[in-house]
Amino acid sequence: MGVRNETLVVEFVFLGFSGIPNSHFYLFLPFLAIYLITVLGNLTIFILIQLDSSLHTPMYYFLSHLSSLDICFSSVTVPKILLNFLLQRQTITYNQCLAQMFFLLSFTGTETTLLAVMAYDRYAAICRPLHYSRLMNTKVCTLLAFATWAWGFLDAALHTALSSNLLFCGVNQIQHIFCDLPPLMKISCSNTHINEIVVRIASLFVGGGAFLVTVLSYCFILSSILKIRSTVGKRKAFSTCASHLIVVIIYFGNAVLNYNPPRNGYSLETDTLISTMFCIITPMLNPLIYSLRNKEVKGALRKVLGS
Repeated sequence: MGVRNETLVVEFVFLGFSGIPNSHFYLFLPFLAIYLITVLGNLTIFILIQLDSSLHTPMYYFLSHLSSLDICFSSVTVPKILLNFLLQRQTITYNQCLAQMFFLLSFTGTETTLLAVMAYDRYAAICRPLHYSRLMNTKVCTLLAFATWAWGFLDAALHTALSSNLLFCGVNQIQHIFCDLPPLMKISCSNTHINEIVVRIASLFVGGGAFLVTVLSYCFILSSILKIRSTVGKRKAFSTCASHLIVVIIYFGNAVLNYNPPRNGYSLETDTLISTMFCIITPMLNPLIYSLRNKEVKGALRKVLGS
């Protein structure tokens, strides 16, 4: 019983911003601006897709899910960061930490899988155009969307259940800016061997599987585009997947840096920067990429605004 009391941690302290003097003063407004842009941008994309019948296609159906995910993704971390800036203390309770990690992992797994589904959709549209309506009918799209969310939440539930059994032996300082799986395992005094094995297996199936589907889809897409004789045809085919390809590169690039650090780890400053890019900046960029590069989205926005 005495050992249990010694290992009980009721609150964690984030060290991510500790190297920035008066960080609460300098960072509150930029983080608030980023969060507002993220929510407003993704909400605009979502509403446009619901209102404009010309966007009621599989590609935009999945994009509406991506916009919803990015709002959720950002909302898991940024409001707590903003609150801590206001309170001038970088803390989170044990239960809040587990809840934050659960939802963060859920949305990460869901978005990773959703991007692979969106890549497959572009493959079907460009490489199998005659069969596209059958391959990506309403029932198939609904099932794929449901499967991505279910997969993300089941994966997160497994990691969170295992993490809830970890002991911290009084150590409560997390070298991060929010609760995530790697930094929590790093400060635990429990044997994390099982946790690490599960993380590797999940990374292989969730991250690796989704990345493989995405890469293969774009290999087939590129091959099909190169076979098109007309320059205009090539440009038109590539434009239908250019925005998604940019989002994929940014997302998977940041995900690899965030969840596959070098053996010795990153410095606190580098880790804070990578985490900020992955969980805070990336959700803000996605609606900007789709709105700036997509004529249909811009056309729908002009139609709604009546211009």
